[in-house]
Amino acid sequence: MNQTQMTARVGLFFIIGVALVWTAWQALHDGGFSQKEGYQVTATFASLRELKPGDAVRMAGVPIGRVETVGLAQGRAQATLFINDAIAIASDATATIAMSGLIGSNYISLDLGTPSAAPVPPGGTLRTKDTPDLNQIMAEFGGIGQDIKNTIGQISGALGSGAEGGGGLIKTIESMVNENRDKLAHTMTNLEDITARLRNGEGTLGKLINDPAAYDNLLAAVREIKDAATGAKTFMNDAQGLFSQVKNGQGTLGMLLYDDATAAHLRTSVANLRQLTEKLNNENSTFGQLITNDELVRDVKLTLRKIDRAMDGAADSGPLTAVGVISNALF
Repeated sequence: MNQTQMTARVGLFFIIGVALVWTAWQALHDGGFSQKEGYQVTATFASLRELKPGDAVRMAGVPIGRVETVGLAQGRAQATLFINDAIAIASDATATIAMSGLIGSNYISLDLGTPSAAPVPPGGTLRTKDTPDLNQIMAEFGGIGQDIKNTIGQISGALGSGAEGGGGLIKTIESMVNENRDKLAHTMTNLEDITARLRNGEGTLGKLINDPAAYDNLLAAVREIKDAATGAKTFMNDAQGLFSQVKNGQGTLGMLLYDDATAAHLRTSVANLRQLTEKLNNENSTFGQLITNDELVRDVKLTLRKIDRAMDGAADSGPLTAVGVISNALF
């Protein structure tokens, strides 16, 4: 192989390498092979979380641009984004830093926002929202694990021996059982005796458990109590209805209590009755003389006897004679 052929081959490999590098750079930065027109916007975060130039900018998961530069501005991390000219970002859209899987690279994620909102102008600033990264989440999990460990230690200390050699809950229970072992045995003996009596039907509770007749009597008594309670409830409802009618002026009692005309008539009747009794008690009145004057009573009785004899004589005489007889008998 001569020198000319060697030079040609080296030049060919160099051109192919440059083409491959250019293709890779275009694929990573533009998502294509041609330069697209667009505009720049900025987004600031508390931390860019290893975001670097060339990372994608996506809206609703669709690539719309790339990260051009990253830096610090006014105490916050700032990223300059290149957005394709055909894409308009709503002013209320929010940008966050997302991850492409657990081991993937970061990218800028944008939501759609409100379609009717005004678009962000070129050179404008996007709304952003900081989200916790994987390292922060793992740190929080570590804190939670430490809290769980401390809690388990406290529970273990409460159940087991104390830090200063004192007894825990289990030790306390064990001491109580040992100190009251005789009392517990006596209590268990009493319980066995009680259960034996119940099983043999002794006592009120034993009879209720073992004697069907006693149970039926108790059930009947409960039914009677229930029926009495139902009757009392019905009586109270009726009484309440009666009181409501009286309060509304219904019925005789209601009219007497709440009807002014009926009350006036009742007062008039009572006044008339009082006047009548006063006249009856007055010796100068006709009714009073009939009641209190014995002589007037005798005269009335004498007159009635004369009328009776006159009627007997008139029965045996003619009409004219009867008139005369009656007149002579009376006068």
